Amino acid sequence: MIQTERLTLKPLTMVYLESTHRYASNAEITRYMAFLPNRSLEETQAFIRDAEAEWAKPDPSYWEFAILKDGVHIGGASMFALDEPGGAELGWILDPRFWGHGYATEAARGVMDFGRGRWGFTKFIAQCDAENAASARVMERLGMCLISRTGGRKNRSSQKEREELTYEIVFD
Repeated sequence: MIQTERLTLKPLTMVYLESTHRYASNAEITRYMAFLPNRSLEETQAFIRDAEAEWAKPDPSYWEFAILKDGVHIGGASMFALDEPGGAELGWILDPRFWGHGYATEAARGVMDFGRGRWGFTKFIAQCDAENAASARVMERLGMCLISRTGGRKNRSSQKEREELTYEIVFD
């Protein structure tokens, strides 16, 4: 569990199935996401089962968190170990009712602190669709710098090839 000033981040479990599916299956919320929207409750259930199994490992390669505000599940945050030593990728998604309050930045910072403190990660990247200005702002507020803008991104909800922004921060 991670506690920030306003949020609690807990391992994602089946307790959060319905609330996760509500945002993970919403085409408007996920329009810039590479692997969403989920197309069925069963798909969300399989995702959470995999996350639970990963949490059970002594040396996980990824961590999926439920973001809670005053006990209400408002979104998710994730961290994936990269193939390069000391590197991890961050991700987040919020229910739109909670956009614009700094919760994504706060949650991502909490996950980054967890990654540095518990797992020794020193480099973090995050990626987003080039049109996802809100996620790009989160990355900038985290102190990340834009390192690349490339084509070839495919979002699940679109057949159109998109541009992808990659941001990075490295700690000594």
